[in-house]
Amino acid sequence: MGGDPMTEASVLFDAPGPRALRTYRILSIVTVVALVALAVVVYWRMETTGQLDYDLWEPFVTPAYLEVIGRSLLETLRAAGLAIVGALLFGVVFAAGKLSDHRVVRWPCWVVVEFFRAVPLLMLIFFVWSLYGFSTNIIAPLVVGLILYNGSVLAETFRAGMNAVPTGQVEAAYALGLRKNAVMRIVQLPQAIKIMLPALVSQCIVALKDTSLGYYIVAPGLTYAGRQIWNEFGNRLQTALVLAAIYIVLNLLLSLFATWLQKRLSSKEGAAVAAIGGPGAQGGF
Repeated sequence: MGGDPMTEASVLFDAPGPRALRTYRILSIVTVVALVALAVVVYWRMETTGQLDYDLWEPFVTPAYLEVIGRSLLETLRAAGLAIVGALLFGVVFAAGKLSDHRVVRWPCWVVVEFFRAVPLLMLIFFVWSLYGFSTNIIAPLVVGLILYNGSVLAETFRAGMNAVPTGQVEAAYALGLRKNAVMRIVQLPQAIKIMLPALVSQCIVALKDTSLGYYIVAPGLTYAGRQIWNEFGNRLQTALVLAAIYIVLNLLLSLFATWLQKRLSSKEGAAVAAIGGPGAQGGF
């Protein structure tokens, strides 16, 4: 059964002909030209409006301000890390609760998840902030708001992933005498994590980006440092571009880590199957 993967994949779609290939090349060239033209227009506009003046970019090459940005980056990563870990735990617990056979557990979990999924995140952060007496320079309201919102979204993700596990595996686990909580913990949850890993990573990226909302409650982080810089230098556009570049790099690193983790999990699973099946595992009966 060791056919050529490219040959097998070609069954799923028609290989493009000469005309289609020519169209693809033309579209690629047009896209590249359009992007270059856009970059030139943006550069020209920034040059003519004085947005490229050294005075506006000076904070981002000054060691003292770079140190402020570095400390703020650590605060952002701390808030994102706490929020992601908390949201994952929240999601697992409430996903299990929504799958419970007991209404007294299932319905409260359903209400909590649906409520926090429906409330806009910024309003949620403001509400938690008000409970802290509108104190400034603290990350707790931001982290709590991120946990409640992203945890509720992840709860639905985990629930969908656990329901996606083949029924036969669940029934086999019950046949071995395992209780429902053991089946969910040992059989369904590990497979759900692998099944839903892309969705989980996407939500973690959302949580990382949403730390920027700390700007509105004066929570320590990149956007708070940006507020201080542009209030002093009047360089909102330059600060926004630098902070956007930092967030893009962080998200790319998180995506690369997720890709590496997914490949590692797949390779381990393949090695385990090969070890159990042996060289002749694919043979007939």
